[in-house]
Amino acid sequence: MCGLLTYISANGTAAAQREAIAAANERLHHRGPDETGIEIIDQDVAIAHKRLSIIDVESSHQPLWYADGRYVMTYNGEVYNYKELRAELIERYGATFATDGDSEVILAGYHYWGPQVAQRLRGMFAFVIWDREQRCGFGARDPFGIKPMFHLRNESGIYFSSEKKALMPFTDAKDLDEKNLSHYLTLQYPPEPGSMHRQIGRIAAGHYVQFAAGGEVRAVKYFEPTFAPRPVDDPQRLYDEILDTLRESVRMHMRADVPVGAFLSSGIDSTGVVALAREFNPNILTFTMGFDVPGHYNELDVALESAEHLGVKAIGTKIGAQEMMSALPQIVWYLDDPVADPALVPLYFVAKKAAEYVTVVLGGEGADEFFAGYPIYREPLSLQSIQGLPRTVRSGLRAVSKVIPEGVKGKSFLERGTTDLETRFVGNANIFSEEEKERILRRYDSSVRYTDITGPIYGECEGLDDTTRMQYVDMKTWLRGDILVKADRMSMAHSLEVRVPFLDTEVFKVASRVPLDEKVRLRGNHTKYALRQALAKVVPPAIVNRPKMGFPTPTRVWLADEMFEWADDILANAGCGHLIDLEYVRGLLRDHRDGKADNSRKVWTILVFCLWHAIFVEQSLDPGVTRAQSQLAKKPAVGSFVS
Repeated sequence: MCGLLTYISANGTAAAQREAIAAANERLHHRGPDETGIEIIDQDVAIAHKRLSIIDVESSHQPLWYADGRYVMTYNGEVYNYKELRAELIERYGATFATDGDSEVILAGYHYWGPQVAQRLRGMFAFVIWDREQRCGFGARDPFGIKPMFHLRNESGIYFSSEKKALMPFTDAKDLDEKNLSHYLTLQYPPEPGSMHRQIGRIAAGHYVQFAAGGEVRAVKYFEPTFAPRPVDDPQRLYDEILDTLRESVRMHMRADVPVGAFLSSGIDSTGVVALAREFNPNILTFTMGFDVPGHYNELDVALESAEHLGVKAIGTKIGAQEMMSALPQIVWYLDDPVADPALVPLYFVAKKAAEYVTVVLGGEGADEFFAGYPIYREPLSLQSIQGLPRTVRSGLRAVSKVIPEGVKGKSFLERGTTDLETRFVGNANIFSEEEKERILRRYDSSVRYTDITGPIYGECEGLDDTTRMQYVDMKTWLRGDILVKADRMSMAHSLEVRVPFLDTEVFKVASRVPLDEKVRLRGNHTKYALRQALAKVVPPAIVNRPKMGFPTPTRVWLADEMFEWADDILANAGCGHLIDLEYVRGLLRDHRDGKADNSRKVWTILVFCLWHAIFVEQSLDPGVTRAQSQLAKKPAVGSFVS
């Protein structure tokens, strides 16, 4: 994996910006500590790159040139079908190649196919190409948004980067987008295509961009993931198709010239990936973790048992509250924008351990969104008894729910059952309500609502069943804003590449057709039913129907005990009191400690924002990240590689 930074000058002064671009590029060092490259092209463009060498290690240096110097590219990602595309380009067009990597295949594909090259790439990617002959540029981001690409446009020109922090020197750090602060308090992340800074945005997943020096950036959607469930006559045939497609995806995701390992939690997603990866590399190393908290929060033993059953070696690590508190400022720095998902912390530490042994790991991200794995996806089935009643009856029940005291059994069921899906389902996270945000935000704007984000998405999937619509909303919000951000940033913090075999266009083709009764079932509390049946052939029986856990984080326990004073101190001394009523949040923390309410997610959301504001806006907090942290020791060769 790599880091890219590109500047397209509006006035032909790219050379004068070389030192500034080089300095900003160093902020991406953790993404690619192996090589640094900077090119100035005809005074128009400065292209910088940080390389993590994974494929064609000895060649494919970047920025990479093609067609006798007509094109130059900087690229972050992996294209898994590059060998097949390379063969096609040679056979059809007589294309020539000076390297054996996937980077040059993208350039050759753009030369012969133009913008349509983005549709041909199977993998995760973000890249920028400059055409010296036409004096124009082209860039693209992968279909599901696995790899990031930020952009900034000001009077000086256009900038693109893998991480926002490399663009911060070229904009006003205090120019915040308070609409996205409001959305953050609901969703626990700022949604695409914006960021927490007004001037800096993101190229949306499944889009390519075209631009010229001094011109506008034109974005074009080239991929739209669409669910189209349909009945199946032979469920076993569906299960076999899921398994075969996933197996092929895992095989392709293991293409590398460096050691490949895998994350392993206690659930079926990562266990299924490991089981399939083992077929291609029996010596694959797996990495898991737990916490110094007994009981529910220690999934380490289950993961280790799964590894033993599969016959693979598992390397585990544990952390406690002190490690969590110490690491959080660094974690927030790597994030770029605040993401209030406590699962970031265990992912950060398991990635750190994995990076001691391998350069690439496989993960299970995307399975829940594609195959309906979250427990909330069963809710439409449980609410059918109310949802099917006449509107007048539902209105009456809604009125009844309002007079039932809080905490009384049945109140929440009536409330949710008499609320339409577009209102009740914000996405996988729903932290602060609008009423709570009005209390907590100093400048609350009632015209800014979460439906600004989710409304258009619901409009795109009308006609589908409610569960599939929930999947679609999560795929376009939660997956992109939380799941993939934490996977990319927490792995890249340690110069480790995470690959996600579920998030593959061929896997989605199969997943998109799975009917509702093969996704969720009330009896047995089943989620992603078809996927579980498909993986039953390769996954230990005890894991097949195990509830989703991932790497659960004991934030609730620690904020009431070991982390209370630390959290209270952050809230008491934060410099963002002009944005948020921090005394009110301190009250939420005290109520949490005293057992009056579980406010852990709410408090954590504000804590992360406070740290982010201190690091990126006030610049009063040094997160303690040094370049030396990114310079990892040479990793030992482990196992064999798949070609």
